[in-house]
Amino acid sequence: MNKYQYKVKGVDYEVEIAEVEGNIAKVNVNGIPFEVELQKPINAAKHPTMNTPKVQAPKPVAPKPVAQPAAAPQPVVAAGAGTPLKAPLPGTITDVKVQVGQQVGVGETVLVLEAMKMQNNIEAEIAGQVTSILVKQGDTVMEGSVLLTIG
Repeated sequence: MNKYQYKVKGVDYEVEIAEVEGNIAKVNVNGIPFEVELQKPINAAKHPTMNTPKVQAPKPVAPKPVAQPAAAPQPVVAAGAGTPLKAPLPGTITDVKVQVGQQVGVGETVLVLEAMKMQNNIEAEIAGQVTSILVKQGDTVMEGSVLLTIG
């Protein structure tokens, strides 16, 4: 297994390759397993196939940063004015429960994040109006990624 350390937009990632077969790599990023499709197969001699627990991946594995307005489920302001709500841990967005312009209260669930096979309700930390949503259902996010803003 090969381990790599990456920093993307100030966030550290530990990536470990568990298995490579053709153009599919089974990897773990910060302990979360991913199957990554490579653009072209890599030299199998450098990365032998292993039947060991999944680990973390090289550069093709780094999940997309969340702050991509094009990935939003509804019209989004680039990074909306207000207080950013950040992902507390890496995972996958399974549900967005609010819309831009909606009023939310402290403790109200605004989206659901699946991490390590568990559903985590992400709650508003302040009361206000949702000014932007930077993720959509199915997006993979890393710890510290901005999910939405509340103004």
